[in-house]
Amino acid sequence: MAKYLAKRLVALLAILFFVSLGTFFLVHLLPGNPAITILGPNATAHNVAVVDGQLGLNRPLWAQYFVWLGNVLRGNLGQSFVTHETVVSIVTNAFPIDIELVVISQLIAFCIAVPLALTASRRPNKGFDRYSTAGTFALLAMPPFIVAPLLVLLLAVDTHVFPGPASYVPLTQAFWTNIHAMLLPAIVLAIGSIVIYFRLLRNDLIATLQEDFITMARAKGLTDRRILFRHALRPSSVSLLASAGVNIGSLIAGAFVVEYLLQLPGLGYTLVAAISQDDYIVVQGIVLVVAVSVVLVNFLVDFLFSVVDPRIARD
Repeated sequence: MAKYLAKRLVALLAILFFVSLGTFFLVHLLPGNPAITILGPNATAHNVAVVDGQLGLNRPLWAQYFVWLGNVLRGNLGQSFVTHETVVSIVTNAFPIDIELVVISQLIAFCIAVPLALTASRRPNKGFDRYSTAGTFALLAMPPFIVAPLLVLLLAVDTHVFPGPASYVPLTQAFWTNIHAMLLPAIVLAIGSIVIYFRLLRNDLIATLQEDFITMARAKGLTDRRILFRHALRPSSVSLLASAGVNIGSLIAGAFVVEYLLQLPGLGYTLVAAISQDDYIVVQGIVLVVAVSVVLVNFLVDFLFSVVDPRIARD
């Protein structure tokens, strides 16, 4: 196990280096000049050159990268050209909203997908299995940018079950008001995950229930419920964990869309605002934080694989 973790840590550090490299150089391909953003549209060539010198933008890109990387390693992601707020404080204020949205959406997804898969796998190709499969496929055809306006119209405007857009309240300020406001965007974000998790777990459970050790458990007189939960669920959940880890990237991207549509002040909403204002330091910081978060989550999922199935670590 220790050797396996050491290898994964070395790979993690290498991936994080390339993530920082890609983040820096890709963001610098964006159009616009930070000096013009700072000085305004009436900036003269002389003033632009002075600001470029002050910011170090007249240096070669590789030199700018190592200066930026050194600052990042010290916890300094720069300062917004528009609001003059540090990127760290911007991310600190916005990122908890994304984390809360992803966590709530995944709780909703697992609470719906797992019971559905357990029930459907007990009698495959029967009535419940067919209806649940057809229903989840119907959900798969509905992307967040279509589902969000429809649910807002149905659940917020017409029936007032949930508050509408721009109704976010911080968790520390009013707990239940925050949860109430976050449920609608979390439901929108969870729809795609429900479909994926249901299909994966259902198929793996059906395959596991055909194994010899399940037949032996039945021969011992164990109930179907005990067999399903005690013997079949754990070996069938490896693909589910893998999907949850890989799904983090698309979840964050989906959260960006949901935040923009429902005006949640998370990283997605902040990123769109920064792009429209040519505030590339904020864009660079947000992209780096999101990329590093995705890499770390996938590392944790790999570790969970070794716990669920120790053969992975031995290999």
